[in-house]
Amino acid sequence: MVDYEFRDGVLKIDAKRWVIEPSIEDSEACMGLVFNLLKELKGVEKIVISEVIDREYDYPQVKLIEELVRIQRKILEEKRLISFERLGPAECEKFFPGRVNELNFIVREALRKDPIRAYLLVSRRVREIKFRMKSCENEKFMECASIYLNNVLLPLQRILSTSQIIAYAIPRLKDYRVGDRKIYRELFHPTIRLPFMFTSFKLTPPKGAYLIEKYSINGGMRVEVWRVPGAVRDYYYIFSPEFKLTPEKYRILDAAYRSMVAAKPPEEVTELERAREIFFSMGMERIREISEAIGIVLRKSEIEELAKILVRYTAGFGVLELVLADERVQDVYINSPVGLSPIYVVHSDFEECETNLIPSKEDAEGWATRFRLYSGRPLDEANPVLDTELTVPGGRARVCVITRPLSPTGLAFAFRRHRERPWTLPLFVKVGMIDSFCAGLMNFLVQGGRTILVAGSRGAGKTSFLNALMLELMRKHRIIVIEDTLEISVDTMRKLGYNVERMKTRSVITKVEAEVPPEEALRTGLRLGESVLIIGEVRGKEALTLFEAMRIGALSNMVAGTIHAESPYGVFDRIVHDLGVPPTSFKACDIIVICSMLRSPDGLHRYRRVIEVTEVRKGWKEDPEAEGGFVPLLRYSAKEDRLKPTDVLLDGESWVINEIAKRVREWHGAWDLVWENILLRAKVKETMVEFSKKLGRPEILEADWCVEANEMFHLICEQVKEEVGELDSKLIFERWLNWFKQRLKYG
Repeated sequence: MVDYEFRDGVLKIDAKRWVIEPSIEDSEACMGLVFNLLKELKGVEKIVISEVIDREYDYPQVKLIEELVRIQRKILEEKRLISFERLGPAECEKFFPGRVNELNFIVREALRKDPIRAYLLVSRRVREIKFRMKSCENEKFMECASIYLNNVLLPLQRILSTSQIIAYAIPRLKDYRVGDRKIYRELFHPTIRLPFMFTSFKLTPPKGAYLIEKYSINGGMRVEVWRVPGAVRDYYYIFSPEFKLTPEKYRILDAAYRSMVAAKPPEEVTELERAREIFFSMGMERIREISEAIGIVLRKSEIEELAKILVRYTAGFGVLELVLADERVQDVYINSPVGLSPIYVVHSDFEECETNLIPSKEDAEGWATRFRLYSGRPLDEANPVLDTELTVPGGRARVCVITRPLSPTGLAFAFRRHRERPWTLPLFVKVGMIDSFCAGLMNFLVQGGRTILVAGSRGAGKTSFLNALMLELMRKHRIIVIEDTLEISVDTMRKLGYNVERMKTRSVITKVEAEVPPEEALRTGLRLGESVLIIGEVRGKEALTLFEAMRIGALSNMVAGTIHAESPYGVFDRIVHDLGVPPTSFKACDIIVICSMLRSPDGLHRYRRVIEVTEVRKGWKEDPEAEGGFVPLLRYSAKEDRLKPTDVLLDGESWVINEIAKRVREWHGAWDLVWENILLRAKVKETMVEFSKKLGRPEILEADWCVEANEMFHLICEQVKEEVGELDSKLIFERWLNWFKQRLKYG
């Protein structure tokens, strides 16, 4: 007797007391039980086999077995292939004894449990009879064999081959062994749901997929990327320790989860990190108590592993934390209505991929509640957009949540993952976004204290590039960072020894009244003393305050920010015409860097590049584009896939660079020395990238190394100038290289 419940098209089978494997693809007994239920029930759209874990089979997989039910019915009722009329005279029994029993076994047993075996048994009998007919001269045998073949076996073989399962199996039978369920595992891909989580996940890749990448990430997680021939999107499968626990551990986790699910951190705990600490302590205690109560001995390391999993699905963000722990994931998308489609990710190497994770409505509601709690921002019909940030073990992300009425089908989420460690200019050189010369030039401009706007479309890498520019600053400078959503790696910079003050402002999207408007925060920042000023994104009234302060000379250090625009004139148009900054104030901007997301000719691949570095000259009156106010210094060559210096830069006619040179006695009026110094800085960046590749040491390009290398470069410059009276580029590089090799313990 099978315990089941059938409601609204969902057949839920209770397998908790089964001694057989509760899996259609792994167990012929389970397939046979499901077959029998589908013979009785009409309108089944989904099958859920519930044991310790739930296995869910969607409608296309249900149809595979329903098709077998129809084939059996056709054989037994419509065609009536198993009948004495079809089998011929009774005297044929002596040539083919046991025909009826054999056929009944094939159609009534093998077909419902192992249809591939059923087809093979029929095919083997056909071959056997044909072989015997070739050498037999007995006319009666030939007559009986012909009847058996043409009336029963061949029609039965043809009917069986119409099944999708058998049609898929036929080309793969060469290596098939009876009892092997490999082909069924290729056809049946249930989504799995563990007892303590609402998200479902798939363990097996799509039919016909082949593995193209496999790697591990922290915490014992494994990632596989699969490709299906003819498909333009790859499949991103992530496997975490909680996907492969023993049944006993699942039961312990489920019991611990149920006992903790109603527990909440104390009301004063509104920080995610503190909440996780509290739940981890509670989880350790509950797991220890439950395991002891049911007589299961767990090591301390096992208890800690289970407690970490428990925290992930109670105080944490569940499967979101798994995906965000992967540094090669750039974006994560969860579409509404949640539960009907999987999570999608944008991968650094394989672009947009479909994952094996399918969140539920319960997941979405739980995440939205936590985002409201930890951000302090509303999310409701009056405020249908929530812009915030998320930091979880292994990853940081900018979060955008939308709900009704903006999203008519409910909650939807988008996560822009930030690198756990900030990008650096050498890292951008390594991945091809810029070349070493551009890195050297940007270092020169940053150290020259110029005003820089990094522009581009969404996802072009603006904020990452801005972060990399900040790391070119020496740690003697104070930095004020103003953002509405916390994306810049301020915490990392503090750990590196930077003097940084961060200010969080009201989002122009969500407009939370309790938060300070950006323009007021900027005015406050200007009163906090002489500082480098970083604006996370220029997109509101603060632009007027910023440019006015820059114009009147209130700022003497580098000022930088990002803005949505795809060309220098687009930056001008947005700032002057959209944000209301007077054209004369716009002249305070010195450099515009344009980042872009480029596509390959086939449209299947994307890559980030800096495509232009332009200076803003000051002699124009109304329109910088028409009056020659925008002068490119570097332009992207698609043919060569790199930035190339323009004639203006090569001929020493850059206004901005000459303005910087005027402040250095040795460089004033000596373009050759300025150019040599830029090339020297570029050579330093290039050397770091080369050593990283040569030694297989990617950490050389990370923030701590870059900051130290930059500052040592400046200290060596100072030493050389004191010793020889000038900035001797050859001597500076030799000393820097010696220091770098010693730091690497190389040579």
